[in-house]
Amino acid sequence: MFSIVVHGGAGPKRDQESGDAARASCLAAAERGAAILSAGGSALDAVEAAARWLEDDPLFNAGLGAVLNADGEVELDASVMNGETLEAGAVAVVKTVKNPISLARLVMEKSPHVLLVGEGADAFARAQGVPAIAPGSLVTPLQRQRWLERTGATHGTIGAVAVDQRGQVAAATSTGGTAGKLKGRVGDSPLIGAGTVADSRWAAASSTGLGEFIIRVGLARAVLEGVRRGAALNLACEEAIAELKRIGGDGGLIAVTPSGGVGWAFCSERMAGAFVKSTGERGTFFD
Repeated sequence: MFSIVVHGGAGPKRDQESGDAARASCLAAAERGAAILSAGGSALDAVEAAARWLEDDPLFNAGLGAVLNADGEVELDASVMNGETLEAGAVAVVKTVKNPISLARLVMEKSPHVLLVGEGADAFARAQGVPAIAPGSLVTPLQRQRWLERTGATHGTIGAVAVDQRGQVAAATSTGGTAGKLKGRVGDSPLIGAGTVADSRWAAASSTGLGEFIIRVGLARAVLEGVRRGAALNLACEEAIAELKRIGGDGGLIAVTPSGGVGWAFCSERMAGAFVKSTGERGTFFD
């Protein structure tokens, strides 16, 4: 038994956005993670692989194609959490790493810390043998044009949650943040309990949307707490989103339980995603 769910971000409808392309890429990411799970691999390996796929797709606001800050630069945030051990790793304001989700995992596994930011995170990447890239290499022509014209969607995220054949869960979240953000701004994606959470006793969740609001309600943790109290996963997701909406937030989330249940909810104009289960069920959404 295994399950994986991925999302390509929730928010306002974007210009030049194709729902078909978003669904197809999300399903490809989920299939990539499912192949690992089917072979007996860990939930952590699966969510990292799925997240890397989406970071490499310029359609999404993470890695290549991320939105630009007020200075016209890409600054990336990401986090991972292992539900088996409750270990977590995260990075924020990273500029020279192609796949920040993998750097977040290195923080978790190769350092005594949970969160590294800015120049320190980039320096840690070099110490771990992660090759440096030119910051400008992550800037796509579309995002440069949007920055110059101050148009297009302002936020978005990618994420993945999975449960493996041992019943262990993991979660991963990655983003370029919000368009036009102040240099050094950090949103929910690298914050455990807000953007990412995983506990193999209860659930794993990944959030997406306006980080300032998601942080205030601890969105990912709210889902886990709902499941812990005995709520069905879909209800726990809806209740968490209701809290986000109550304070004027805009976003969504995906979640998975150790028993293989999958769920998602959002209050944005749209959210893209896909899921694959060992039962053969699979599907996409772009609403």
